[in-house]
Amino acid sequence: MALANIIGAFGLAGAAGLNAYIPLLIVAILARLDMLQLSPPFDALASWPAIIALVVLGAIEFVADKVPGVDHVNDAIQTFVRPAAGAILFAANTGVVSGIDTTLALICGLVLASGVHVTKAAARPVVNGATMGIGAPFISVAEDVLATVGSLLAIFFPILFLLFAAALGYLAYRLIKKARRLRAPRTAQPTTVS
Repeated sequence: MALANIIGAFGLAGAAGLNAYIPLLIVAILARLDMLQLSPPFDALASWPAIIALVVLGAIEFVADKVPGVDHVNDAIQTFVRPAAGAILFAANTGVVSGIDTTLALICGLVLASGVHVTKAAARPVVNGATMGIGAPFISVAEDVLATVGSLLAIFFPILFLLFAAALGYLAYRLIKKARRLRAPRTAQPTTVS
């Protein structure tokens, strides 16, 4: 159980790096339905005002993240929100495990969500530039789906989440490797004179 909670904490914090509001809303709704136990002060997420705020903020981010140019402004704003959400989710999920310091859990979640957010924010201008903005909504929807699936797997099926994360890591490695090959300068072929 403790290992599952720790794996879940990593999954939720990583998902928060993509979209802060999806994993927060999932955790809040599941806690509201008594399907997930949150210890104080994190149990405040399950309150109706918190859930309504998460729905409104999530809807705003959902729209803003699909519009080229606006998505960069959104990423700048989310530079503070996503790491904070990751810290809260990590600490809330590991809070049920005895012996884990809350401060350490907050720092772990903050660092993990920040890393995912920075990677996302750095990749988005490349995608927008390469596709002349057409790719922004598609990439954003893919990020939302990954955040949703990752959050649900982290909560309900932590071992499957590990496989999911490993597959995503492998896919990212392959894409980066392919992008580097495409960017590598081609050496000039010697010409032969007959």
